[in-house]
Amino acid sequence: MTPPRVGGGVKVFVDGASRGNPGPASIGVVFQDTDGEVIKTISKSIGVATNNTAEYTALILALQEALISGWKELKVFTDSELVAKQFSGEYKIKEPSIKLLFLLVSHLRQGFKKLTVTHVPREENKLADAEANKALDSGEFFL
Repeated sequence: MTPPRVGGGVKVFVDGASRGNPGPASIGVVFQDTDGEVIKTISKSIGVATNNTAEYTALILALQEALISGWKELKVFTDSELVAKQFSGEYKIKEPSIKLLFLLVSHLRQGFKKLTVTHVPREENKLADAEANKALDSGEFFL
């Protein structure tokens, strides 16, 4: 896929969901051009996980997909304050399993010319939330 010509890069909304925390979990990712047109979506079940693990997994898959697609400037939006503030260094990472996921994010981060991760209210992340819930509701288990 040819990267879209968008000023300021591609926008991506990410969300993770877990029913039970831990429980059946999924991720939702929605890529948009700067006009808000959806250019790609990802909706996957990821097995049993916590909500924080699902949130990080959504971010990791979004970063991987962006790099595969050739998108080097990415603006990520998440309703996970934890993910956004750990990404910026404002929050420390204490949970060992999250440290591993953060390591993967840090490694993928190097492939981008410009990358931001911004916390947004849940109301502004409805498309990614819908993708995550679609995967949970499908009953499929794992990728």
